[in-house]
Formats: sequence, C-alpha cells, structure tokens
Amino acid sequence: MSEMAQMGLIAAVFVVLLVGGMWIPFAIALTSVLYILMASGWAGLQGLGLVSWGSTYSFTLTAIPLFVLMAELMLESGLSQRVYRGMSYLVRPLPGGLLQTNVAGCAAFSAISGSSVATAAAVGSIAIPQLRSRGYDNPLAAGTLVAGGTLGILIPPSIAMIIYGTFTDTSIAKLFMAGVVPGLLLCGLFMLYVGVRCLINPRLAPRGGGEHANTSMRELAGDVLPFFLLILLVLGGLYLGFTTPTEAAGVGAVLAFAISKIWGVLGWKQLRAALEKTVMVSGTILFIVYAAYLFSYAIGMVGVTDELADGLQRLGLSSGEFLLLIIVFYTLLGMLMDSIGMIVITVPLLYPLVVGYGFDPVWFGVLLVVLIELGQVTPPTGLNLFVVKSVSGFSLGEIIRGSIPFCLLFYVLIALLYLFPALALWMPQGLK
Repeated sequence: MSEMAQMGLIAAVFVVLLVGGMWIPFAIALTSVLYILMASGWAGLQGLGLVSWGSTYSFTLTAIPLFVLMAELMLESGLSQRVYRGMSYLVRPLPGGLLQTNVAGCAAFSAISGSSVATAAAVGSIAIPQLRSRGYDNPLAAGTLVAGGTLGILIPPSIAMIIYGTFTDTSIAKLFMAGVVPGLLLCGLFMLYVGVRCLINPRLAPRGGGEHANTSMRELAGDVLPFFLLILLVLGGLYLGFTTPTEAAGVGAVLAFAISKIWGVLGWKQLRAALEKTVMVSGTILFIVYAAYLFSYAIGMVGVTDELADGLQRLGLSSGEFLLLIIVFYTLLGMLMDSIGMIVITVPLLYPLVVGYGFDPVWFGVLLVVLIELGQVTPPTGLNLFVVKSVSGFSLGEIIRGSIPFCLLFYVLIALLYLFPALALWMPQGLK
C-alpha cells in the first residue's frame, strides 16, 4: 500500500472515530499508533517513550495552565461582571448600546482569557439577562456574543498561539504581539457592522434611559483600571523583553490573584473552583498536545509531508493559489472540528509547505488563528454557537442567522492581512 493510500485509510479511520463520538485526543492517539504500526511494524513503537517525554518536557507549555488560572481567578471572583459594566459605560455613546458592549467586553476579557469558549461563556452569561430585559434583537445579540468570543484566541494571550509556536518553534512573544493589531481591527469591524445595522434599524437595539446615570468616575475606575493594569503589565513585560511568555503568565496569575482578592470576591471556595477548572482545562489541552506529538512523529516517520510537497509541486500552484487552498481547507475543517484539534492535526503536515512557499511563520500563525476563529462560528459544529445557546436559551436558528454576517467579516480581515502583512508584522519588529 502506498504512503498516500495509508494516509487516506488513517484519515477515514479518524473520521469514523470522531463521528462515533470518541474524544479527539484519543482519536488522534489511536490513529497515530495505527499509522506507525502500518508503516514500520512493532519496531516503530520503540520511539514512543522519547516522543512522550519530548511532548511534555516543554517550558513553553507551562504558560498554558498559568494563563488559564489567570482567567479563572478573574471569572470566579466576579471581576468579569465589573469589566462588562465598565465597558458598557465607555461605549454607551455608540449606536447599538449593549451590543457594542458585548463586542468590547469580549475584546477586553480575551486579553486575559486565551480561550474563545471561556470568553463567549463569561460575557454571554452576564449580558443575556440585560439584553432580554431591554428587548434587544435576539439574532444580532447572539451574533455579537458568538463572534466576540472568538477574539479570545487572537488578542493575546492566546492558547492557540502557544500551541502553534510550540509545534513550529516560532517565537510566542512575537506571535502574541502580531495578534494585537489584527485582533483590534476585527473587533473594530464587528463594532462597525453593529453600529451600521442599528443606525439603519434602531429597533434592533432599544436604548435604555438611565442605565449609567448614577455611575461615578470612581466606580468606573474601579471597574476597568485594575483589569487594564493587569493587561499592561503582562503584555508590556513581553513587548519590552523583560519576561518570556511563561514568566509573563506566572506574573499574570499572581497579579490576577491579588486583583481578585482586592477588587473581587475571592475566598477559599472561589479559589478552589478556579484551581479545579484550571486543572481540568489544562489537562484536556495538554493531552491533545501529547496526542498531536504522536501524530507528528508518525507522519515524520512515513514522510507524508514530502509526498504532499511533491504533489503540490506537480500541480504548479502559485503562492496565492496555495493560500486560497489553505483558506478553503480550514473553512471546511472548521465545520467539523474544534480549534485545538485543527492546529495539532494540520500544522505538522502543512507548516513545512507554508515555509517552502515563503510565508512568514509569524504572519501565517496569525492567519491560522483567524481561520480557526472562523471555525468557532461556522455552522453546523462551531463551538461558540452551542456555548451561546447554552447560556442564552436562544434557538440555534436565531444564533446561526445572527452569526453569518460576522463570518463574512473574517474574510475581510483575511483579505486585509494578505494585502497588508504589516498589520501582523509591525508590532513584533519592536520586540527586544
């Protein structure tokens, strides 16, 4: 059996396991071991011990549980509610009212979360009761939460970028900085769309009369300043070269604990809940990473990447055509798989081809995260769709209808990144 035929068979087995309901890391690990046995027999399994050690012996991956802990402390202490209230005051003059707050609140919370699901769930649980009581349009409200949540893996810190950087040996600090401008630009596109829609049809976002009438500057400062101070210290240390991503994550976790203790409600109960969630989330992510190392070892042993490179060379694709193929591929894959699974399965295969076509690894990392974000909101299996459904009670049809226009805005950002690569590469150039 040829190498490509083996790969096709393994891909079919993987899809069957996923459709059958098997958890993604188990599906990846089982098909990887099967692939090794098909290609090299029992002798091929001798390297699994070294692969297992290498997949977990990574200082960089230590940043993942620390960033997760930072976000969970803010959530459990109730500070996310104060951030939402503060952002609501700041964006109140814009057409769209609380819909603008949804997007801005997601952008702000994503700067500590690193996860789309956590961002959508946190902001959605706070926003939905207020949106319902004021009579906001359900589809548009759902769309702002679904799309706003995706900012969690583009605006740093980003767990997806940490995993991409680990697999490709790309500077995570540069990836973090490269995501800032595109993340803010995507947030701006979302807010612009909401503003235009609400100017055309004001009934989509009824304005509340005096929802901020009694808000003092002191209260506003207490809501947002500790939060933005945390972001400034964590990302500022990275940009100025004072800290590595792992050190920045450690600093962020300590500062989040202090801020949550002073400005939030953080007792033993909340601390224990934050630690438990951190262990569960981090364990899930790192198990997927381990399974992906097995997959990378398998395809490296067989030489699948060389086969793909030869096939593309025979097709004679230009760099633009190759990039278009990548975009279509990830758009379709995003309908079937979650973000981390997409990274760990595809990056070992595609990254050598990306470098061969001359694309900058940092720029491609940002593009990859944007495409993965798109997968989070793409029907039928976009994860954020179901997260918002679970916290809102809206019908899935309403949520999908409200999300589709935001999906199109992702392609606007992709076009801008292609035409103006400096949008992603400008800030990393200033790293010390």
